[in-house]
Amino acid sequence: MSETFTSWLRERSEPDWTAVVMHPFTQALFDGLVPVDELRSYVVQQHQVTDGVLALLGAGVATADRSASRQVLARRAAVVADEESAYFRRAFDSLGVGAADRVRPVLDEATADFRELLRDTTERGGYAEVLAVLTAAEWSALEWAVRAPSALPENFVHREWITLHADPDVRAWVRWLCDELDRVSAELDERDRARCLRLFQQATRCERDLLDAHSA
Repeated sequence: MSETFTSWLRERSEPDWTAVVMHPFTQALFDGLVPVDELRSYVVQQHQVTDGVLALLGAGVATADRSASRQVLARRAAVVADEESAYFRRAFDSLGVGAADRVRPVLDEATADFRELLRDTTERGGYAEVLAVLTAAEWSALEWAVRAPSALPENFVHREWITLHADPDVRAWVRWLCDELDRVSAELDERDRARCLRLFQQATRCERDLLDAHSA
């Protein structure tokens, strides 16, 4: 069987890909051992990234080449706007996050870089480029989340951040993203494929940097 475009992207995103999947922060998350201050900071910063992902999903709806794809992307945007936003509101309440940090926090360097990548791709990227960034972010998150043990932490802030990235709907979403990017890649020339690779690698590195920023 020939190599798919998405497997080619992933293989060329090492060692950052494996660093994300096997990151010490996620292991601490599985064990329910992320210190409160680090967890609060991570949730605040991740909320800003998730907002950028929501905008990127909107760009996917706008640039998709067929109606069926727009519908899938729109449904996923609704999930992020509903389920993930509800998680953040509850987590903020539980962790005592103030009003300013809920809306306009001071961004860590890693978060600012990630937001810039998401914003630039949203504003200037074509459909394949949007898919490349979404796939890197969503696929790598799924890969670390499915490593979680069956016994999850009691604290919902830890537990639900894991389950939000590993439930059957997310697995189906990531499979769709990979299939969709593989489909679209058949029409790309070498320059466009190289740009998708650069964006996929950059998104993977951003995921790693965000985790690194919240690890002791």
